[in-house]
Amino acid sequence: MNMLHAVVLGALQGFCEVLPVSSSAHLILVPWFLKWPESGLTFDVALHLGTLIALAVYFRQDIVQLVVSALDAIATRSLDTPAKRLPFLLLAATVPAGVIGKLFEQTMEEVFRESPLLIAVFLIVFGIILGLADRWGRKRYGLSDVKTGSALTIGLFQCLALIPGVSRSGITITAGLMLGFTRESAARFSFLLSLPIVAGAALFKTLHVAKHGIPAGEGLPMLVGIAVSAVTGYISVAFLLRMVQKRSIAPFVWYRLLAGGVVIALIMAR
Repeated sequence: MNMLHAVVLGALQGFCEVLPVSSSAHLILVPWFLKWPESGLTFDVALHLGTLIALAVYFRQDIVQLVVSALDAIATRSLDTPAKRLPFLLLAATVPAGVIGKLFEQTMEEVFRESPLLIAVFLIVFGIILGLADRWGRKRYGLSDVKTGSALTIGLFQCLALIPGVSRSGITITAGLMLGFTRESAARFSFLLSLPIVAGAALFKTLHVAKHGIPAGEGLPMLVGIAVSAVTGYISVAFLLRMVQKRSIAPFVWYRLLAGGVVIALIMAR
């Protein structure tokens, strides 16, 4: 891992983890195209920590409110308001992806890392699905309208994000739009839902690195990757939440179609 790789991969993680374009696809396809070596577990930790920092800083007020609401619900033994219910709905929606991720994440990475063609196909297919959901979704519900059924449905959809090319934010926003939520509500729920998943992944991999140590020469690139991922992730969150208030998600759909088409053309040319 060198500084150039650290900056490029950190930026890809920061932008693409938040935007509905699949960070895992870009972190596989860009090194594949440039013929770079795999970054390894240490840098993977850096990317997840950077994303976690970006989300935690941007949603710091939401996180405080979620904690206060959860404590209030426990103290009063009541879930009589949307604010009290939301923390527990997010936890419930996290369970499916957490379980499936623990069981199949490594297998999925091994299968798809060697198949840029499949990744390109998933970029295109789930991009089209996102576009259809954005076009035909009723967009009438807000964050306060999230119920147990809709939270679990979005959580189940999130399991598909294990497949490179699907996109965690993309598939959860797609599910929210299909269920009739506004773009902004679907995006905000998607980001809040990603917090425990990203935090869990960062903690798990950090403990592994702490046990085995940081390889020689990777300390500084790791810090650079964390910083770049955090800054670009914060910018991406702010950009997407502002964008969905006024515009459709069509630009991301077209980008996915173009990126997938370019990869398929490159494979055919080779």
